[in-house]
Amino acid sequence: MEKVKVIIWGFGAMGRGMADMLLSKKGVQIVGICDLNPNYVGKSMNEILGSKLDHEKVMIQTNIDQLLGTTKADIVLLCTDSFVKGAFEKIKTIVMHKMNCISTAEEMAYPFANEPELASQIDYLAKLYGVTVLGTGINPGFIMDLLVVAMTGVMKDVTHIEAKRINSLSPFGPTVMHEQGVGITLKDYYKRIMDNELAGHVGFKESVHMISDALGVKLDGFNQQMSPIVTTVDRVSPYGEAKAGTLAGINMTGQGLVNGSVFIDMIHPQQIEPELEGTQTGDYITITGTPNVNLSITPEVNGGVGTIAMCVNMIPHVINARPGLKTMIDLPVPRAILGDMRVLIERDNK
Repeated sequence: MEKVKVIIWGFGAMGRGMADMLLSKKGVQIVGICDLNPNYVGKSMNEILGSKLDHEKVMIQTNIDQLLGTTKADIVLLCTDSFVKGAFEKIKTIVMHKMNCISTAEEMAYPFANEPELASQIDYLAKLYGVTVLGTGINPGFIMDLLVVAMTGVMKDVTHIEAKRINSLSPFGPTVMHEQGVGITLKDYYKRIMDNELAGHVGFKESVHMISDALGVKLDGFNQQMSPIVTTVDRVSPYGEAKAGTLAGINMTGQGLVNGSVFIDMIHPQQIEPELEGTQTGDYITITGTPNVNLSITPEVNGGVGTIAMCVNMIPHVINARPGLKTMIDLPVPRAILGDMRVLIERDNK
């Protein structure tokens, strides 16, 4: 049986991490990489990764149409963008080449929440070309939504949900640093807020709607807030830097309302190098109902590793799924793949 063939589009922190993880797996092969970084173009994957593993040479290309048109692959890992609008044309290109797609774009975790029309178009095109599209990652995609949904499975009723993630931004690349305002002054922060140029955490609306739809609860409102986290010490991460007095990150909160009352609370302060000022990371889920559920994970599940692993580990489930746009509540429970990936593939499913 042939190996599962993968193309990676976007070779930043997440794309390189996925490539590194795939190189350690059995029954899977990276057959193409696309990235616009001039420092990567024309070089081999192994050269960029510093890997000495025995793998067929893969050269990094800039022309995605040429790559998709000349390379046979089972799936494309799309490691670009945060918003559906930014990812849409790329996903459309992948789908029209009859390849499955996993996107790291946060809004793609539940695109119906913010972009229902584009989500419907993706679903239509995926079904037309016989492939599957999924958006996933550590958050949204798992910690503050799918894991919450799973924990309600042991409950007779639910009256309130609180999901809190206190995490480090340090593993993430320049795009996330920009979205979180890492290193900017308070003056710049308020200006970017006024100009609607600061995203903060992208995904609360997606997580809230994923949870409510999974539980069969109709929301009648959604609110979101952000506030700056100003550091008192200099902080440096691999892809970001915050001098004392500037932003180390942003504290995001959000609420899903049912009958005018808060049903879902989201709390998510995230910053680079939080330990430098005594902040301990962790993931916490508190669900009120029968019985009450309290889940605590300390320290946090590493955001970089978690996103990389979620995308790679979902590859067989996406390939096996019926064509269309899927979310994490549509597919089998994610799990680590420790054996040969080919064993998990149902070759005659599409």
